[in-house]
Amino acid sequence: MFGYILRRLVSTIPVMFIVALIVFLMLRLTPSDPAAIIAGDNANAQQVEMIRQQLGLDKPLLVQLWVWLSSLLHGNLGESFFFKKSVTSLIADRIEPTLALATFTLVIAVAIAVPLGIFAAMRRGSLLDRIVMGFSVMGFSVPAFVIGYALIYVFAIKLQWLPVQGYSRIANGFEPWVRSLILPSLTLAVIYVALLARMTRTSLLEVLGEDYIRTAYSRGLTPLQVLVRHALPNAAVPIITVVGLGVALLIGGVVVTESVFAIPGIGRLTVDAVLARDYPTIQAIILLFSFVYVMINLIIDVSYTLLDPRIRY
Repeated sequence: MFGYILRRLVSTIPVMFIVALIVFLMLRLTPSDPAAIIAGDNANAQQVEMIRQQLGLDKPLLVQLWVWLSSLLHGNLGESFFFKKSVTSLIADRIEPTLALATFTLVIAVAIAVPLGIFAAMRRGSLLDRIVMGFSVMGFSVPAFVIGYALIYVFAIKLQWLPVQGYSRIANGFEPWVRSLILPSLTLAVIYVALLARMTRTSLLEVLGEDYIRTAYSRGLTPLQVLVRHALPNAAVPIITVVGLGVALLIGGVVVTESVFAIPGIGRLTVDAVLARDYPTIQAIILLFSFVYVMINLIIDVSYTLLDPRIRY
């Protein structure tokens, strides 16, 4: 197991390098000039060129790549062009809201989707099953920002139960912190619940049709015992896979959701950095997201061996 984990960790190095190289080239080959954006509309060509020299954008691409990779290997993510501070401190300031939002979303989604999928599979063809399937289709069809604005209108404006926008850090109190996360987490969770509930139902239905399930019933086991002892453990691998793949949905959804709810997290920082063509910040954020996604996939792969011993051999 240790050797497997070590090999997977080592394999992330070329993956991260390729991601970094692609991002670096894509940003540099875009027609927009960050020096012109920083200088403003009233700047002349000489001022723009001076800013380009200060930022090192006048150097050849290979030199810029070498400087950036050298800094990266020393743990230096660079200096933000737009925010005028280190990228490391920028990310450190914005990481708490994003982590809190992602954690809340995962907890809400798993707590709702897995039971819904189980009940739908156990009551196949019933009204509940049709409702779950209809909700799955709706969850994939409606954009996240539409769900967010609808929740704001109902729960923040009409009922006035929750704040419209903003984020309260946990240091300011637990209750304000939770209240500021409920609406954005529900917005993100809708798509995740739709995906996870559908996969739970499909995976469980496949397992419930196996011979060993009928054998378990013939031994006099109750439906709950069959579900807990035999069905769920064997249906868990596809469900865990979807949980891991859902991280990609979270990464994309966080950018939209944080913008809708004015949450000062990594997603909002991404939007600001893209609009300002802030190369160091964009590169660091994409590398961070890529690394998180690779690590989540590693955790999911390791969990397979715990859920299904046959995978170890």
